[in-house]
Amino acid sequence: MKSLLFTSAIRNRNRVKFLYGFEEVNLEPYYIARNKNGKKVLYGKVSCTNEIKMFEYDKMCNIKIFSFEKFSPVIPIIPRFN
Repeated sequence: MKSLLFTSAIRNRNRVKFLYGFEEVNLEPYYIARNKNGKKVLYGKVSCTNEIKMFEYDKMCNIKIFSFEKFSPVIPIIPRFN
């Protein structure tokens, strides 16, 4: 069920909010993967930061998708060297 919610949010570029442990996280989700231990994880940019973080599915709860809040993914520009 979580995969369907996050896949929809990633495809539509919607922000999400969820509880991670005891912390509330506002996130711009980028992609779903598996970590070294084989657990499903979600990568995304935490709102108000420029940091991409990983979140384990097992620790997420109370997921809310903001269907009216869209975002544009941050694409880092690498300076060219001459």
